[in-house]
Amino acid sequence: MRVVKTINALREEITAVKRKQQSIGFVPTMGYLHEGHMSLIEEARRQHDIVVLSIFVNPLQFGPNEDLERYPRDFVRDENIAKELGVDLLFYPDTKEMYPADPSMTIHVTEGVNVLCGKSRPGHFDGVTTVVMKLFMLVQPDQAYFGQKDAQQVAIITNMVDMFNIPVEVIPCPTVREEDGLAKSSRNVYLTDEERQEAPLIYQVLTQARSLIKEGELSPNEIVQFVKKELNSLQHAEMDYVELLTYPKLMPVTEKDKTILLAVAYTFKHARLIDNIIVSKGE
Repeated sequence: MRVVKTINALREEITAVKRKQQSIGFVPTMGYLHEGHMSLIEEARRQHDIVVLSIFVNPLQFGPNEDLERYPRDFVRDENIAKELGVDLLFYPDTKEMYPADPSMTIHVTEGVNVLCGKSRPGHFDGVTTVVMKLFMLVQPDQAYFGQKDAQQVAIITNMVDMFNIPVEVIPCPTVREEDGLAKSSRNVYLTDEERQEAPLIYQVLTQARSLIKEGELSPNEIVQFVKKELNSLQHAEMDYVELLTYPKLMPVTEKDKTILLAVAYTFKHARLIDNIIVSKGE
């Protein structure tokens, strides 16, 4: 595995790969790799000649009161995991390399951001799409792999690829979970023992709601109210949102819609957890 820290070095490596006409699978991350990231790398490894992993904690997607400085980092650990999983090229730039000056322009997302995480994190997805666009231009992958846990992110990046005709296929991969159902997340390490015991209830309630959606007897508002009521028993968390939307358009649900996203976000003392399920009616 080769580790490169500069854009010029990355470009040299990618040029060599393209010259050999080898396919590239790309996994962009902010590091502190967990089983969710590992599943993306493994899927890319199965499908491509070359696997590129990036690790970059992107400051553009953090708000002024968010946890940029506290975001967990352990490059030595991540490097060892990447080697074990067969990553060919690891891109590990610092902030000055990615943004040598204050950005003179960014991508501004106008659809799909006034719901879910975008509602309470203004500008977040502008930062996400800006850095992903930069990485796509640098790595030039055939396919890029993202976890479905961040369903809004997957939808918005897919829309960006379509909007700008980027020759990359976005591959959503299933959420990887702990044995008790809690979605894997780098922020799980910040949960207290009491919070960690409570957190699995989120997915348990989502699973119950899936059955209700498939039965089709409750309205979208009734589904949302059911989830909120069931999650009121969380003693150590405050609700950020519970929303039911079409997927991937992220629009209000109508009777005709067949694919639906039910997503939640809850904030514990030092960690904000998100989770979701995607339900296809009639399956």
